[in-house]
Amino acid sequence: MTKWVYTFGDGTAEGSASDRNLLGGKGANLAEMSAQGLPVPPGFTISTELCTAYYENDRQYPDDLTSQVNKAVSYIESKIGAQFGSVDNPLLVSVRSGARASMPGMMDTVLNLGLNDQTVEALANNSNNPRFAYDSYRRFIQMYSDVVLGVDHYNFEEILELKKEDKNIDLDTDLDADDLKDLVKQYKEKVEEQLGKPFPQDVQEQLWGAISAVFSSWMNERAITYRKMYDIPESWGTAVNVQAMVFGNMGNDCATGVAFTRDPSTGEKTFFGEYLINAQGEDVVAGIRTPQQVTIEGKERQGSELPAMEESMPQVYQELVETYKKLEAHYRDMQDIEFTVQNNKLWMLQTRNGKRTAPAAIKIAVDMVGEGLISKEEAITRIEPDSLDQLLHPTLDPNAEKQVITRGLPASPGAATGMVVFSADDAESYATKGDKVMLVRLETSPEDIHGMHAAQGILTARGGMTSHAAVVARGMGRACVSGAGNISISQENKTLTVGNVTIKEGEYITINGSTGEVMLGAVPMIEPNLSGDFETVMQWADEIRSLNVRTNAETPEDVATARKFGAEGIGLCRTEHMFFDAERITAIREMIVAENKHGRKKAIDKLLPFQREDFRQIFDIMDGLPVTIRLLDPPLHEFLPHTEEDMQSVAKAANVSVSDIKKRAIALKEENPMLGHRGCRLGISYPEIYQMQARAIIEAAVEVVASGKKVLPEIMVPLVMNVKELEIIKKIINSEAETVFAEKNSRVEYLVGTMIELPRAALQAGNIAKEAEFFSFGTNDLTQTTMGISRDDSASFIGDYIGQQILEKDPFVVLDQDGVGELIKIAAERGRKTRPDIKMGICGEHGGNPASIEFCHNVGLNYVSCSPYRVPIARLAAAHSAIKGGTKLKKAA
Repeated sequence: MTKWVYTFGDGTAEGSASDRNLLGGKGANLAEMSAQGLPVPPGFTISTELCTAYYENDRQYPDDLTSQVNKAVSYIESKIGAQFGSVDNPLLVSVRSGARASMPGMMDTVLNLGLNDQTVEALANNSNNPRFAYDSYRRFIQMYSDVVLGVDHYNFEEILELKKEDKNIDLDTDLDADDLKDLVKQYKEKVEEQLGKPFPQDVQEQLWGAISAVFSSWMNERAITYRKMYDIPESWGTAVNVQAMVFGNMGNDCATGVAFTRDPSTGEKTFFGEYLINAQGEDVVAGIRTPQQVTIEGKERQGSELPAMEESMPQVYQELVETYKKLEAHYRDMQDIEFTVQNNKLWMLQTRNGKRTAPAAIKIAVDMVGEGLISKEEAITRIEPDSLDQLLHPTLDPNAEKQVITRGLPASPGAATGMVVFSADDAESYATKGDKVMLVRLETSPEDIHGMHAAQGILTARGGMTSHAAVVARGMGRACVSGAGNISISQENKTLTVGNVTIKEGEYITINGSTGEVMLGAVPMIEPNLSGDFETVMQWADEIRSLNVRTNAETPEDVATARKFGAEGIGLCRTEHMFFDAERITAIREMIVAENKHGRKKAIDKLLPFQREDFRQIFDIMDGLPVTIRLLDPPLHEFLPHTEEDMQSVAKAANVSVSDIKKRAIALKEENPMLGHRGCRLGISYPEIYQMQARAIIEAAVEVVASGKKVLPEIMVPLVMNVKELEIIKKIINSEAETVFAEKNSRVEYLVGTMIELPRAALQAGNIAKEAEFFSFGTNDLTQTTMGISRDDSASFIGDYIGQQILEKDPFVVLDQDGVGELIKIAAERGRKTRPDIKMGICGEHGGNPASIEFCHNVGLNYVSCSPYRVPIARLAAAHSAIKGGTKLKKAA
């Protein structure tokens, strides 16, 4: 018999933290806390393996599950001294999800399960608190109806709001027992009205309905979206945790809360959390009531008048402090904990490694190394490379004028500007069109995940620092201001009003998630200042990694930015990008329309001083680091004029008619330019182009060397498919270089190599390496030519391929290791066989993707090259790869 169910509680457990894959993160940590002797309500976990079986068997359970669940329920009954469904002393349970990777709010939860018209009376009598009993029952009806029966929660919220209006009260806690009894009656009537049948009274039906709902929520839309965003495999599944209820809503000696053992926004070593007296867990995270701070320090920081838990429940607070310190020391990481206080007794409901911002992740990692808790290698692996993106972009200029219209809670740091939208769907729609949007909501829910991902930032009227909006925004790296209570949002009119200021959809606001400020209009930004802990982490990464990291750049500004971020050279300088400047484009167009070599040479010589100065500036900034310069690659028609005015300008410069220009454009038009007259084929047909570029490179190098600096030019020939092409063009380059050396009476070292971006080139790498001194894998085009997919046209169908699991990822984002990767392996192996010291790297967009970087490390490439702002990400990802691989390859420039 397969074991599907694992119990925990009362100092023992059938699992541990090491069983995360089997029990999910929540179940594994509940087991671990139980084994440590912490106060955990008893319960059981149905494993992730059951989730897999559930879906494989058309959402049917194996025959032996029922008996195992019944036995586990009996276990809880024995520990609690209550019986499930008893009309005298009823056991109530919670049913929660728990995947191996934390997915906050993405799947379903049901609390207070086991209540019905009879057990609620027993609960009222036993607790001597009818208000608590009926408050729990109305919560259960709403949650169960929404999660299991499909009756939207807004139906119940509307009934609740009308009741509060009738009573002229603001808070749920001001409703008395009779009010709550009436709400229960109205809630049940609404369920019957919506479904045509009464709310279920059988507790077994309730339990199995909730278990099925949680397993089914693994495949709900928000969970699917979240998994895609965070690369969580569908095959992992979720566990289900059934646990005895403890109650934070029995009175003023009860509470519920969420806390972090360090500040998840800044990483500061300070206990941080929120709680509510006389409440249940969803009240804190849903933002229904404004939560109070756990600590006096937090209360003072927020300027709150409400008492901190440290003041209102000092003894329980001290227990909580002792518990959080034990948990952080045990797990050696910042913990996100959930707790309930029932009649002044502390119960721990969850612990997990806390979601944190990139600045917090860096500070926590560096501090924990300093505290002796973790090693440098562990610190590196604690920081997700992609999360550094949060640090590498501008923040608000402190000297800029700004009109602050309101303040909320600083829920997720960073600044953002965007046009206001009021729904997740609109946020996604506008963002798809290229607009920067600010998602403004009364409060966010898990259904808003796609809009939050699309938005630059999030602003909510409700919710605290641990609300859904805050937690998810921090995980995504989105700036967020929550709980801006004095804003009024009209979904119908699509307006946001603060006092006498009304902002319509499409108008711009700016938020500062570090201070909670909300500002009118767009506020100027400044570049980030990367130092301190960031530099420490980068230094550790550089000590650990074996891959060099270069940048793709061709302007002095981008080159300087990349150097600031730690680039160790240029892996791709695209010379064609230099030709689109207004001063140069006419000359290149004049060259294109010239009828003979003399005309082409005359036109192209005009470009020589521009190209030479470009390269001089780049060599000067890089100061001895390798600079790989790709000779002209795109087809010539891309440079031709399209407007009548531009055609007249070129015609005049070239001394031809506009008609001649149009004829030349027709002659150059290609049906498939991506595979047409481009790359080295241009050098074969028009060698004078590559002659000019080779001269510009070598002259610039000689000039910089004369100034006392070092240079290391690497001249790269694009789109080679056989060694003869490279042999011909290499002779052109070497001949021009020797001419310059003779003219200048000076020499510089340089390399000639090629891009491997065609399958034939990969297969012929052994022959091509006879001439090539380096290979640079152009993975953008190599992916296109290997897979037969156009990068520009794939968006219309690539989602279908991923959705139907034909492809796991977009191959233009994450390297296709089975196909494109196999060609890279073949080329590397054959190239090294011919030339053992050949340098190899990649320069496509994959050079900044952590998964692709790991592949490059494993294959033994010397470097990756990426855009300037991805350089720190690549440095950290390369260190991750070295730690995972356990080997240290020799670095090569």
